Amino acid sequence: MDNVEIARFFNEISDLLEIKGENPFRVRSYRNAALVIEGLTLSLESIVEKDEKSLEDIPGIGKSIHEKIVEIIRTNGCELHEELLKEVPQGVLELLKVSGIGPRKAGLLYKKLGIQGVGDLEAAAKGHKLRDLPGMGERSEEKILRAIEDYKTIKASSLRFKLSVAYPRARGYIEYLKKFKGVVQVEAAGSLRRWKETVGDVDILVTCREAAAVMEHFVKYPDVKEVVSKGETKATVVLKSGLQVDLRALEKKSFGAALQYFTGSKSHNIAVRDRAKKMGLKISEYGVFSGKTGEMVAGEKEEDVYRAVGLPWIAPELRENMGEIEAAERGDLPDLIELSDIKGDLHVHSTFSDGASTMEELAEAAMGMGYEYMAVTDHSKAVGIAHGLDEKRLEEVISGVEAVNRRLEKKGVGFRLIKGAEVDIRADGTLDFSEGALKKLDCVVGAVHSGFTMTMEDMTRRIIKTMETGYLNVLAHPTGRLIGMREPYEVDMERVMDAAKEYGVALELNSFPERLDLNDAHLRLAKDKGVMVAISTDAHHAGHLDYVIYGVHTARRGWIEKKNVLNARGLKELMRLLKRGC
Repeated sequence: MDNVEIARFFNEISDLLEIKGENPFRVRSYRNAALVIEGLTLSLESIVEKDEKSLEDIPGIGKSIHEKIVEIIRTNGCELHEELLKEVPQGVLELLKVSGIGPRKAGLLYKKLGIQGVGDLEAAAKGHKLRDLPGMGERSEEKILRAIEDYKTIKASSLRFKLSVAYPRARGYIEYLKKFKGVVQVEAAGSLRRWKETVGDVDILVTCREAAAVMEHFVKYPDVKEVVSKGETKATVVLKSGLQVDLRALEKKSFGAALQYFTGSKSHNIAVRDRAKKMGLKISEYGVFSGKTGEMVAGEKEEDVYRAVGLPWIAPELRENMGEIEAAERGDLPDLIELSDIKGDLHVHSTFSDGASTMEELAEAAMGMGYEYMAVTDHSKAVGIAHGLDEKRLEEVISGVEAVNRRLEKKGVGFRLIKGAEVDIRADGTLDFSEGALKKLDCVVGAVHSGFTMTMEDMTRRIIKTMETGYLNVLAHPTGRLIGMREPYEVDMERVMDAAKEYGVALELNSFPERLDLNDAHLRLAKDKGVMVAISTDAHHAGHLDYVIYGVHTARRGWIEKKNVLNARGLKELMRLLKRGC
């Protein structure tokens, strides 16, 4: 059982307790446990196998949580989870997948109307049974019916896996294969190598000395749930998560051609093959061949495949036939942002709001990544469910940041915490803190957390009005989408970007795997308009800082370069830009 599955138990326990109306502190303790577990890089199962007492050394894992982790790993279940499901049917949890339905509202629907699933909810809304419930009305019914349609659309296309599911599993599988005697080269291909936001399956390519032995080793991987097929040079398995993984063994002379072919995309490959035909060449997964003689002219290295058709190597993230071949031909490919270019994170939550790590723990993790700075940006009071800050508590956060910085300075550490907040953008376009409070902050990250059903015109005007205040530094998760869970709200991104350029506001690329917001198309538009991008994680636990990898590769899909990224600047230049506008 992997960490994601373990975290699911704690998330569901938290949801079930909140549906029942239990103590919010108890609810939050289980929610924070899930955040801690999701952020861990080490396998909890392997920790328990070696020494379960060492769980207590993990920050945020108390005795009660420790005991439940062990129970889940050893029994594949949790007694508390089972008891809660006897009181609240599983179908009520499904309601939480409908945008606008949180645990409290799901509890209300279940207790008052006996609603136990999305089907029940749709029938009740169509039968006008929701409008008389507390806090609801005719408009609420209309919103819920629209949200149910969105949910159905998302559910129909949910056979794909988020990067945060596919990438670590592929990485673990690749490390497993690399250690096997006789394996020479191992690479992931397909949409995972192009870092698409969702992945259908994982393709792995290898060169090796004994293909049959490698195939046998491949299907014995501990996470394999089902072996679909196994041949001499190909095998397919399904992991416990449901993710399918395909392995192909290749000759060394064809590895580069196969890597190019199986990375795709299909439209990119067609364009490359069309170009080859015009040059009298043929390209397949086995190599590049002369159309006249059949002689192989390239194939061992991917760079040689592109060189054979008169092009420089094109980064996998760009291979979508969206102008990359023409840019390569002109010698005008972008110098893409690298993970090592990121100097800090500008959107991080601590225990002052809904984070599971203290600011000291977050700072320690950021320094471990080689960062120069990190902005502590806890929620403002409008996000009550996240224990948002009022202005009195904001003062405590500011004092805490200053205290940490003084301690670091005494130690001669150059790292700095930046005073920030994720401030709610109200429906009227004003910010959720007074001007006096906003002036005390170095980095104001503004975000929309409500009113997602506004018209495009109203939402656009709302965001632009906030930019006009002059206090906003970064617009967080600009379209509000949650991949596979919530569609983006309607907003005119061109007008928002024009305003961002005018008022010196950076647009966030939120690296949290459920968001990846901005997407690649919006990033290209931002780059074309000269709008600065901030690649931040929205971390709610120190381990979430690693999510920056998803943001960086999404930025690369959007042709983003180091010069386009706010937090690729050093501390001194960053502070100047935050003060004067990007």
